[in-house]
Amino acid sequence: MSDLLFGLDTFGDVPQDDAGNLVSHAAAIRQVVDEAVLADQLGVDVIALGEHHRPEYSVSTPETVLAGIATRTSRIRLASGVTVLSSDDPVRVFQRFATVDALSNGRAEVILGRGSFTESFPLFGYDLRDYDTLFEEKIDLFVKLLDEKPVTWSGTLRAPLENADVFPKTESGRLDTWVGVGGSPQSVVRTAQYGLPLMLAIIGGAPDRFAPYIDLYRRAAEQLGTTAHPVGMHSPGFIADTDEEAREIYWPHYRIMRDRIGKLRGWPPIRRQEFDSEVENGSLYIGSPETVARRMARAIRSLGVGRFDLIYSAGAQPASARMRAVELYGSKVIPMVRELLA
Repeated sequence: MSDLLFGLDTFGDVPQDDAGNLVSHAAAIRQVVDEAVLADQLGVDVIALGEHHRPEYSVSTPETVLAGIATRTSRIRLASGVTVLSSDDPVRVFQRFATVDALSNGRAEVILGRGSFTESFPLFGYDLRDYDTLFEEKIDLFVKLLDEKPVTWSGTLRAPLENADVFPKTESGRLDTWVGVGGSPQSVVRTAQYGLPLMLAIIGGAPDRFAPYIDLYRRAAEQLGTTAHPVGMHSPGFIADTDEEAREIYWPHYRIMRDRIGKLRGWPPIRRQEFDSEVENGSLYIGSPETVARRMARAIRSLGVGRFDLIYSAGAQPASARMRAVELYGSKVIPMVRELLA
């Protein structure tokens, strides 16, 4: 499993300082850059930044923060996690990530998604009734842009392009592009149709239940005559020196964030019992390095994935504890997982 990749994933959640006060959005963005620099030094393969337009999160333009990280790192890959393509323009997304690719000497990756949050749609003037069509049309255009040749394209929700050439070009001739999927079979098949790598958002329940999606992706690629790439998964978690410490740092802030989002979606408040059950048997990888490594190795083995990205922030966990989590992930968890899978 030497070609297995390990990443870290964050939405730039606004953390607390050591006095227990929330920091500013600006400080939260600088915190993410510092965490990425540490991850680079420790040999983590990827840093992925999600796009959100809510007060709890500081990253609304992943590629801008990735550009800052690019100039302070040397080897870590720089990804979005995800870019909400439906409420953005494919040409601009390509240009911005091609620019990050230039600044980082070819380390940029875009992970395209429809977004599980909908704040960006009214913000940028898109109608939620067009949710599916927006993504279908825009991914179709984006895939054409990846050839880095003049593009002729037309759809129903964006102005057509006639022999349009888009700059800058990448040095490699192709921008690394994934599709992030939360559990829709149609999205899995569409990803296979375009021959793009699949990133599964596994944020609750036993990871094994996603095995049919991976099987569907491989079967669809075979039937469509495209390439089935190694599949990635991203799941939430947190690492501290002991299991108890990790849970106690994570839980209060996770509960606030989960209930705030749950209220909008009609979910009942989360109980501590559910949280503990998810930590023990589900898709929350929380605990000491040994505990997290064992659970990650089990999930990687059962699903046969080629990449695991840990979403290491969820709510206002203290900035110092987050930095420690990054340190333990890079220095202890990743080597342990590799050993367990060897």
